[in-house]
This record gives sequence, C-alpha cells and structure tokens, in this order.
Amino acid sequence: MAVGVNYNPRGLAHACVALALLLTSLSVMAIEEPSFQTLISEPPFEHRRYSGFVVAETTLEGSFDAASRAGFRRVAGYIFGDNTVQNGGSKKIAMTAPVTVEPKEGGWRLHFVMPGSEKLESLPRPNSAEVNLRRVGEHDVVAIQFSGWTTEAAIAEATAKLKSWAQTKQLQIVGSPQVARYNDPFTLPWRRRNEILIEVAR
Repeated sequence: MAVGVNYNPRGLAHACVALALLLTSLSVMAIEEPSFQTLISEPPFEHRRYSGFVVAETTLEGSFDAASRAGFRRVAGYIFGDNTVQNGGSKKIAMTAPVTVEPKEGGWRLHFVMPGSEKLESLPRPNSAEVNLRRVGEHDVVAIQFSGWTTEAAIAEATAKLKSWAQTKQLQIVGSPQVARYNDPFTLPWRRRNEILIEVAR
C-alpha cells in the first residue's frame, strides 16, 4: 500500500529562501585574518611573509578531531568573555580566522589569532589556566589551499604536496605543518577553505 506524503510547495519555497539567505550571510560575513605579504603565488601554493601577531592558544592530547573540538571550546570561551580585564570585568574579543592546529610535544596546540587592534598588553587575562597568550613574530610560511573535510588522509596528501613544492623553490622547512581552517562548521564541504601552513627559513 502506498504511503501518502503531504507536500506543501509554499512551505518548501520558504525553507529554500531561508537556507539561501543563511548561506549568503555566512559567506559574506567579514572576519579578520592575519595580514601577510605574498612572495610567491602558484595556486594552490603560496610563499608568504606574515606580520607579527598575538595568539590565544591551548594544548591538548588525544586524536586530531577530539583535540580540535575541545581546543576550540576552550579558546572560544576566552574570546566570548571567560577572561578578566584590569578593572575586574570581562571583555568580548572579535572572532578571527583561521583556527589553527599543529602537533606539539605528543599532543596538539590550537590557536586563534587575536585581532590586529589588540596588543599582548591590552588583552584580558584568561580565566582558564589552560589558555595562554603568546606573541608570534614576523615569519615566513609556505601554504597550500584545499577544500573538503580535513581528514587525516586529506591533511597528509596536502602536506606532502606542499613539502615537495617548497623543495622545488629551495625553501628550507623549519616548522611543523599547521592545519588552518577558515569556515564555520555549517559550511558545505566543497565551499570550505582549508590550508596547510609550514614555517620556512627567511
């Protein structure tokens, strides 16, 4: 026996419009990114020189995915107000992109770059002992951009390609690969912007 399905064209149209507006608003939202100078551009590869910036970071153990989720919650808590300013209150800090994860001493280190208007001295103190503030000086990196999900296989493939490209440019790798993700969790895989960043000697 066939099962009837109620179909409401007007409701479906309204849902489609709402989804389109949501995706459009997410895609055009202006989120600050750290400034850099492009020294070489051969898409999907770049050699960049980043200006100095301040990061809020945390270190974690476990798998890449588990560390990414837990680390994001910790540092997001800091910028959303889990902090203390000099007068004893708290302060919300603007979200930036990307969220970056790198291997660190048997675990992982996740960081957000603080807005360019913020200085280490002006930032509020994290309430959590697991969140630290650190100044990063000017440095060079090589970068490769890719879309989709940041699976272990995708990260390994992109990292291998980037190291090979750096070798062809005679650039000396001096850092560990960093996984940089620029999108919110709701962005569709083919619209996602991910990068592998590796520091190189200047």
